[in-house]
Amino acid sequence: MKILFLRHGLTEGNLRKRYIGRTDEPLCPEGIAELKKLSLPACEVIVCSPMKRCTATSELVFPEQESVLCDELRECDFGEFEGKNYIELSDNADYQKWIDSGGKLPFPNGEAPSDFRVRCVGTFEKIVRKYGHCGSLAFVVHGGTIMSILEKFAVPHRDYFDCACKNGHGYVCEWDGKKLEITEEI
Repeated sequence: MKILFLRHGLTEGNLRKRYIGRTDEPLCPEGIAELKKLSLPACEVIVCSPMKRCTATSELVFPEQESVLCDELRECDFGEFEGKNYIELSDNADYQKWIDSGGKLPFPNGEAPSDFRVRCVGTFEKIVRKYGHCGSLAFVVHGGTIMSILEKFAVPHRDYFDCACKNGHGYVCEWDGKKLEITEEI
């Protein structure tokens, strides 16, 4: 099965390098303009995070198709770091502890990165089982969601942060039921 992973377009928070997880931001004008330039392969089924930035991205790049919304594919809850950038957090002791942990500690009053990854991977597995009869599937989701899934299934193996992609970009992969071979970066 061909699988396309597309990270949502730019938001104002992305432009300002903020941690945007549970905040339901719309796309910014720059994000909309960049997405309108994309030419993506057609996919039989589009699965999308319910956040505005993802649904708007899906509507722009797949205008003729309805998206299947999946709440479990939403971005990580960054807790007390939500809406802030690294400069604003530079004097925050909890932020420094999180950085020193390599991003492994739970976000204060937010989600643990390990729980987030398990959620994304488990949801991906359910979706590919459900739509296994299809020849192609697109995921219009968040950067962290893509990174979690590819860290688990990409061959050759990539670490979580090695799977990062810019807004409005992503990967085309071949799924054989056990692994994802990245065939193209978009």
